[in-house]
Amino acid sequence: MAKIVCVLYDDPTTGFPTSYARDDIPTIESYPGGQTAPSPKAVDFKPGALLGSVSGELGLRRFLEEQGHTLVVTSDKEGPDSVLDRELPDADVVISQPFWPAYLTAERIAKAPKLKLAITAGIGSDHVDLDAAIANGMTVAEVTYSNSISVAEHVVMMILGLVRNYIPSYQVVVDGGWNIADCVERSYDLEGMNVGTVAAGRIGTAVLRRLAPFDVKLHYTDRHRLPESVERELNLTFHPSAADMVPHCDVVTINAPLHPETEGLFGDELLATMKHGSYLINTARGKIADRDAIVRALESGQLAGYAGDVWYPQPAPADHPWRTMPHHGMTPHISGSSLSAQTRYAAGTREILESWLGGTPIRDEYLIVDGGRLAGTGAHSYSTRV
Repeated sequence: MAKIVCVLYDDPTTGFPTSYARDDIPTIESYPGGQTAPSPKAVDFKPGALLGSVSGELGLRRFLEEQGHTLVVTSDKEGPDSVLDRELPDADVVISQPFWPAYLTAERIAKAPKLKLAITAGIGSDHVDLDAAIANGMTVAEVTYSNSISVAEHVVMMILGLVRNYIPSYQVVVDGGWNIADCVERSYDLEGMNVGTVAAGRIGTAVLRRLAPFDVKLHYTDRHRLPESVERELNLTFHPSAADMVPHCDVVTINAPLHPETEGLFGDELLATMKHGSYLINTARGKIADRDAIVRALESGQLAGYAGDVWYPQPAPADHPWRTMPHHGMTPHISGSSLSAQTRYAAGTREILESWLGGTPIRDEYLIVDGGRLAGTGAHSYSTRV
């Protein structure tokens, strides 16, 4: 029998919900490109429920315990006395989320000799040391595409929020004011702007498709160039690197995975080549942007705005400078954890567990590391240091 340790974020401060704003959510059966949505044999939850917090348990407890497995669910993940660290030595599986990552460092993996599977409930497995996972014969899997469209929608919202100066204007209303000049002194139209994405995978391409109707000029860079038919359809301009692309853009959105090639990419040097007064959106990973360089660029006016919902570390400390820097639109890491997305990534987590526990192959698009190497989606999206 297996021991599964599941690290999830805390319940709402008002308590676990007993009702929801909506009675149902749309059923998504497949994604653009044809990949089918998660298809476990069954689920033990109602779609649209809060599944990503501790009491939601990703809807896994009944399924696992009826088969005799042990499930430990916690939000306590930091430090040697955390529940995660106490439970790791005899854990077979660790489930974590990008929103509340259980950082599976090489040190932690070394202390978990039974650990064979790390699952990301969502997408993005950079919180796992992939080199250590490879060296230790682990499998790393994530629920690819489960919340890609959720993130793409969040990106478009943040672009419009910054360019149209929405957040300060909303605050004027909350504060009882009506000074229109205060609201519009930093408000522009997105129409006609040059918008570029760093990476045009599932999320980046979805962002481009959603922005095309805004009559913007679209740019992208990716180590895998899109088919000519897609470039023609969306009137895309391809650039061989971020350094080549960003000087042309009024808005840049980062939609790349974190790996050695992207870590610290947006530092002082690259930011200095961007248009003065441009906007930067980062819903990918916090460490792709240099923390202090972003603050400097906003304070100097090199950036007109920065928005994102990814930080390092996560959760971000109360004194993290991105909380108080000017002209930002930051959120905690929520872009891929809407209740709609949770339905899919919880179902996908169960599908991965059903395969692994049943000794059948995990579908290729969910694999990041397997058989001592990068595999599946991991081979396409990640690089390692070895």
